[in-house]
Amino acid sequence: MGTRVDVAVGRSKTRDIARAAVRAELAQVAFDLFLREGFDKVTLDDLAAAAGVSRSTFLRYFGSKEEAVLSVFDAQGGQVADAVRARPADEDDWTALRHGLDVALKHYRQDPDRALTMTRLVRDTPALCARQMEKQRGWWPALANALGERANSPRPLPLAASVKAAVALDCLNIALDHWTASDGRLDLVDLLDQAFAALSPR
Repeated sequence: MGTRVDVAVGRSKTRDIARAAVRAELAQVAFDLFLREGFDKVTLDDLAAAAGVSRSTFLRYFGSKEEAVLSVFDAQGGQVADAVRARPADEDDWTALRHGLDVALKHYRQDPDRALTMTRLVRDTPALCARQMEKQRGWWPALANALGERANSPRPLPLAASVKAAVALDCLNIALDHWTASDGRLDLVDLLDQAFAALSPR
């Protein structure tokens, strides 16, 4: 019985890995096409044709053009929340949020050129920018919950936890705006530090 379960789990993991690989490949095709043609000019049919798949196949992996670009950020909210939750118990919330956001910076530090190009595409495309802000807004409860768990706060969570989470994400976005405006020349970590320092308790 155990062997059958192990085999089933193994097959499931293999399918997940294969799906992730196809998803990443489709996302790369979409990204390249958007850069060449412009986001607004490219249709779902164009994306499917460029990837060599049917429209329905493309839509099984991404429900919209926006998702084909922004899927790279899907897991970040939970990852940042986990990082905040794992910070030392005696660390203040603001410092924990700052260090937790280092997870979100990994994408920008690993491949700065690509990250800069993607950030520009998102910032310069109203539909992408709006969807990205919507995604980040969805991070608020996870971050607020992480802060609440660190403080063993009762439910419902204090308003302050949600405010801190929202402001921390604003700091991230402002740092990214300055980094993008500098063509990536400024240090993103330093910019985020400065943004947090501007609101640090005196």
